[in-house]
Amino acid sequence: MEPPGPTTLTTRHEPRLIHETGLDARIAAIAEPVIEDLGFRLVRVKCSGRNGFTVQIMAERPDGTIGVDDCEQISRNLAPVIDADDPVDRAYHLEVSSPGIDRPLVRRSDFERWAGHVAKIELEQNHEGRRRFRGLLVGVKDDTFGVKLDGVAEGEPDTVWLPLDLLADARLILTDDLVAASLKAAKRQARTDLDDVEDPAVH
Repeated sequence: MEPPGPTTLTTRHEPRLIHETGLDARIAAIAEPVIEDLGFRLVRVKCSGRNGFTVQIMAERPDGTIGVDDCEQISRNLAPVIDADDPVDRAYHLEVSSPGIDRPLVRRSDFERWAGHVAKIELEQNHEGRRRFRGLLVGVKDDTFGVKLDGVAEGEPDTVWLPLDLLADARLILTDDLVAASLKAAKRQARTDLDDVEDPAVH
């Protein structure tokens, strides 16, 4: 069976399950309201020593898409706000990007949207004797998400349901199915953007 593509969801203010610490957290607190006011959602903030010092901000539309023009719009609006608060004690490069194909999973809806694709999961503490899992996402049930595990012995249970509130890290694994689904989603978005240009709303 072909894994499904991303489901269209529109919960702009849905809270994240995974949060940054330290300087990343301070920048996230500054950035998130600005990004949401523009109609997007913050995915992740990560500071690194790349190119001297880089503040990378991943964002997306509520439906999981984002374009180059969107990233530029976010950057133009966000840069002066970060500069005014001045959380970074050195010169830095601001980079606004999409989450990428092998994206982090940070909201409950991410586990619904990307059901049918392979992910790598890490929990904050052991669950049934382990903290790390890899397998096929099978959806969300109550306050848990399901993972059909790789390499389980025949006759053993192959699906675990993990608590969402124990998530430490989660991201999709790059597979041919994931690339195909992402390309389909990108084509759908391109057609939508073209329709918007050809048939602009009347004000």
